Amino acid sequence: MSCAPYLVIYGKAALTFCITIIHCSLSFPCCSTLLQSLCHSPVLIRYIVSEMAALIRRIISTTKAPAAIGPYSQAVVVDRTMYVSGQLGMDPANGQLVEGGVQAQTKQALVNMGEILKAAGCGYENVVKTTVLLADMNDFNNVNDVYKQFFSTNFPARAAYQVAALPRGGLVEIEAIAVLGPVTDAS
Repeated sequence: MSCAPYLVIYGKAALTFCITIIHCSLSFPCCSTLLQSLCHSPVLIRYIVSEMAALIRRIISTTKAPAAIGPYSQAVVVDRTMYVSGQLGMDPANGQLVEGGVQAQTKQALVNMGEILKAAGCGYENVVKTTVLLADMNDFNNVNDVYKQFFSTNFPARAAYQVAALPRGGLVEIEAIAVLGPVTDAS
C-alpha cells in the first residue's frame, strides 16, 4: 500500500517543484512551450517564492494506537516527512503494556506504529528510519525476529540502543521517520 495522494495535500509544493525543474531545465524535451514561457513570468516566480516560504505541519492522531502519555503527538508531518513518536507495546484499548515479554511488546509497538502510519495514508514501506530503544540489549535478537515480520525487504535504516529505563517499565520502544507519497526503490 502506498501513501495517499500527496498532490492533494501538498499540491502547492508539488507545483513549485515541477516549475522549478522546468525553469532549470528549459531544454528538457518534455517541457511544453507554454510552460517554458510561464517560467519567465515575474508574477509566477513571485508566487512560487512565496509558496516555498511556508512549510505546513500536520499533527497525526488516531484512537487505534495508544494516546500519547506526555506532552507530545503520536506523529507530526512536515512537508513530506513524517516523524512517528516512540511506540511502546501498549494495548490502545486499556493503555497497559501487553503481556508476553519483549516479543509481544515489540509486535504491539509495531502494530501501533502501523496504525499511526495508516492514519497518514502510509504503510511500513514508507518508513525510512527507525530507532529501537531496549531495556536490555540481550533482547536484540528477539526484537529482530518480530521486526522482520513487519519490515521484510528493503529494510529502513536503524539504530538500536540500550537505555536505563523506558516509560511504564516497557521492554522496547520504537520510533520512526517515514516519507509520504509513493516510494519506488532504485534497482
